Amino acid sequence: MSSFSAMSIVEDAVRDLVARLAQVALVVAPPVLRIALAVPFFKSGLTKWDGFLSLSPAASYLFEDEFKLHIFGHAYDFPFPAVFAYFDGLAEIVLPVLLILGLATRFSALALLVMTGVIQLVVPEGWANFHLPWAALAVALMALGPGKLSLDHLAALLCRPRVSRGGGQ
Repeated sequence: MSSFSAMSIVEDAVRDLVARLAQVALVVAPPVLRIALAVPFFKSGLTKWDGFLSLSPAASYLFEDEFKLHIFGHAYDFPFPAVFAYFDGLAEIVLPVLLILGLATRFSALALLVMTGVIQLVVPEGWANFHLPWAALAVALMALGPGKLSLDHLAALLCRPRVSRGGGQ
C-alpha cells in the first residue's frame, strides 16, 4: 500500500467522522440551545408571580421604581410600568415553555432576543456575562430552527402534503 493511498484512506475516514459528528450535532444542538436559552428566563419569570396570573408586588416595584431605560446616556422610566411588568412576567414563563417544547421556536427566540435587547437597555453592564450569550443563543435558534426533537418538526411532518406513489388518478 502506497503512502498516497494510506493518506487517502485517513482523509476519507476523517471526512466520514466529521460528517457523522455534524449529523449528530444537528439533532442534539437545537434542544440544548433551546434549554440553555429557556432556563434563565424561566427562573426569572418564576420570581415575578405570587400565584396564577397574580403578579408579585416586587415585580411591579422593579418596573415602577428600579428599572430604568438607559438610552443615549440618560435614564428614563418605563412607560406603563404595570403593563410592562405583567407582560414581562408572562413572557418569561410562556416563551421558555414554548422553547422547551420546540413550539413556535423561531418566534419565541426572536421575542427573547427583543427582551434581551430591552434588558440590555436596563442593565447595560450585563452585556458580556449575560446578554451576549442570550442573544447568541436566540440568534442560533432563529438560524438553525427547532431541530428534529421538537413539536415544530412533528407539526411540519404531520402537515406535509402527501404525494401518492401511483401514477393514476
